[in-house]
Amino acid sequence: MTEFAVRVQTRTDEAEGVFGLELAAVDGARLPVWSPGAHIDVGVGPHGVRQYSLCGDPADSRCWRVGILRDPAGRGGSEHLFHTALPGSELRVSLPRNNFELVEGAKYVFVAGGIGITPLLPMAAAAAAAGAEWTLYYGARSRAHLAFTAELARYGGRVMLVPQDEDGLLPIERILGDAGDAAVYCCGPEPLLTAVENAGTASDVPVHLERFAPKALAHSENRAFEVRLAGSGGTYRVGPGQSIADVLEAAGIPIVTSCREGTCGSCETPVLSGDIEHRDSVLSEDERERGDTMMLCVSRARSRVLTLDL
Repeated sequence: MTEFAVRVQTRTDEAEGVFGLELAAVDGARLPVWSPGAHIDVGVGPHGVRQYSLCGDPADSRCWRVGILRDPAGRGGSEHLFHTALPGSELRVSLPRNNFELVEGAKYVFVAGGIGITPLLPMAAAAAAAGAEWTLYYGARSRAHLAFTAELARYGGRVMLVPQDEDGLLPIERILGDAGDAAVYCCGPEPLLTAVENAGTASDVPVHLERFAPKALAHSENRAFEVRLAGSGGTYRVGPGQSIADVLEAAGIPIVTSCREGTCGSCETPVLSGDIEHRDSVLSEDERERGDTMMLCVSRARSRVLTLDL
């Protein structure tokens, strides 16, 4: 990934197990522009990189903000940042990337679960600034686990806080049933995303989702295939236990990757010919059906050969 250094300016406790970081360029320069829904890769030492949504003000080019859920039972990334991302420390980050763009509209419904509130904060602010009609439903295990509530308080009744221990789970079927022609955006744990996806299908309401963990997908058994690169004409065999990204990198071909599990979109590559078996959690059904792009880290070929625009 293209990366550069930022310095932690401030660190705040935002909820039970959630801490916020404000980041500035080490040299004091302006930070790259971003739009609501964007995320960055953050280096987490020996644990590789993790993706975190930018949740501050896109107009503030001097400061980025991220919210991080500390997960002691996770893969180690959030624990590393919990202990090392202190004011004055430096982090390696990527340029912002957005697979969760806020479409222009007159009406929105935002649905967040836990740390999934982070990409929706700038979306709500943008909707409010545009004079759009919008509502945010935000659920978590308890009030103590609801993050950034002081910031959300300024929106009054537009924000519905739903602590599970008091009010139960978010009423997804009712929310989607009442959405009408609103654009629905949701981020949170997989059970919430699945519920919103299913309710959207049942209500014929299109939904926009962002996942930071791969969606469970049924797929065929891995088998070998070939990839051809249109630019160089090279042909490479991808074995059953290999990814396209692994094979091309081993051949010395630079590939931009980050998550390695089909959630970040960094390795998206145009496909000129061949039949793709999509295994990512980024592309929409329409994009999959078009068959002109794929994620090299997880997706494979149904046909004997794929030709990539590389």
